[in-house]
Amino acid sequence: MKQGQSLSEQEVVELCLSLPGAREDYKWGGIRVFSVAGNKMFAVLDLAGAGLSFKVDSELFLGYVDRPGVRPAPYLARAYWISLQPPYPLARAELADLLERSHQLVVNRLPKRLQVGLKR
Repeated sequence: MKQGQSLSEQEVVELCLSLPGAREDYKWGGIRVFSVAGNKMFAVLDLAGAGLSFKVDSELFLGYVDRPGVRPAPYLARAYWISLQPPYPLARAELADLLERSHQLVVNRLPKRLQVGLKR
């Protein structure tokens, strides 16, 4: 990753796909969905660049949505997902850490037998 203020859309894609067991699908008319263990989503990227959504820790959710440029993700806020519009308002390292954490939050909810090889 290069230095700078925020991750680019391509860097988000590369990071998501580099996570253990991650795969990419296109759903709902062109939305990029990153999932693990078949169909367990951990990040969603609008193909038109209209936003990035991902899961955060439940105890941190309200703190994130209070920050400028971060809002509850439509349809997924009840599951503690946040949404960011490009250019993403979070620093590169923080966004990368949050995407990795989203992946791990989803992995941790899988049955133990499916978690093998997916933990970081």
